[in-house]
Amino acid sequence: MNYSEKVMDHFTNPRNVGEIPDADGIGEVGNAKCGDIMKMYLKIEGTTITDVKFKTFGCGAAVATSSMATEMIKGRSIEEALQLTNKAVMEALDGLPPVKVHCSVLAEQAIKAALSDYYRRQGIDPGPIVGTVPECEDRHE
Repeated sequence: MNYSEKVMDHFTNPRNVGEIPDADGIGEVGNAKCGDIMKMYLKIEGTTITDVKFKTFGCGAAVATSSMATEMIKGRSIEEALQLTNKAVMEALDGLPPVKVHCSVLAEQAIKAALSDYYRRQGIDPGPIVGTVPECEDRHE
């Protein structure tokens, strides 16, 4: 499988790996059946994502998309993070093989799941803001 240099870089030197013990929002997406599980931790001050960490169990593309997605939302506003699409993550990585596109979708969903958790902790219904975060879908779309 051909991966771009950026994918290989984020896979071999992933950014923002780990967990945030006092995270303001934690989201986990994927399941063992799909083979990829992503857990995203957010630290939020006001409306800004001041820190973000992730733990990913999965293939190299899953690690690379998690790493790139965290880089793209760190220091940004919640609103900007909610607008991040899997397409933007893929473009930032100079593309992914078609069979690995689902990894970028997971990265987008992990961010949304963590933000949903953040809103729930504030006593706010995340639905109207974040939308629904789908369960792991079938690999072949």
